Amino acid sequence: QVQLVESGGGLVQPGGSLRLSCAASRSIFSIYRMGWYRQAPGKQRELVATITNGGSTNYADSVKGRFTISRDNAKNTVSLQMNSLKPEDTAVYYCNSDPPNRFHWGQGTQVTVSS
Repeated sequence: QVQLVESGGGLVQPGGSLRLSCAASRSIFSIYRMGWYRQAPGKQRELVATITNGGSTNYADSVKGRFTISRDNAKNTVSLQMNSLKPEDTAVYYCNSDPPNRFHWGQGTQVTVSS
């Protein structure tokens, strides 16, 4: 079964940084667009950043200028560098294709921004 394993979350103070990683158990080379999603308590899962296999990126307005998505097709990984974190960034973060129809959802990684 194809798996996605997210890691790198944790507790960080407002203004801090975290780097999330997602490892896929099979090649992502042929997947046109990969993305990072997040789900805060009581809210729907939302797409926050995407990257194509050509390196083109797109971001939700709420994270633009603070988050950077990258992918390494050779290593089958997708990363999310998060800077200037805010309490409203608190959520479980997931990676998947965009649209999310190429992988089962992983367990996600919890990001908590709090002083």
